[in-house]
Amino acid sequence: MTTTDYTDEDDRPFGRSIRRGLMCRCPNCGKGRLLENYARVRDACPACGEEFHHHRADDGPAYMTILVVGHILAPALMATYFAYEPSPMTMITMFGIGCVALSLFLLPRFKGMIVAIQWSRRMHGFGAGEIAHD
Repeated sequence: MTTTDYTDEDDRPFGRSIRRGLMCRCPNCGKGRLLENYARVRDACPACGEEFHHHRADDGPAYMTILVVGHILAPALMATYFAYEPSPMTMITMFGIGCVALSLFLLPRFKGMIVAIQWSRRMHGFGAGEIAHD
């Protein structure tokens, strides 16, 4: 009597997809650029042709950016104020620049990550037309 193992190997590993998304690379091949310009998702990967036009990143990357930037800079602001007591203009300048710079750095990476997660889990049209494995 033989037993059959019905566990499917994941052909779209979640961790690898997230890493590629954070690097703004195609989650499928890892070679093509996922974004064009600053944060606009390409319709398809220039290297492998994987389609991305049906992604639904919407406001998720912006919310994640606000969440992370706030959790990093709010404690830093408090620690800086209590340790050094800088002038208000120094605080505004220092943390204003830090907030903008960190936000500009994180936003496209989070957008890439959200699209890569959707691709990995076959959400919103990614994987349409494929045969579902039960």
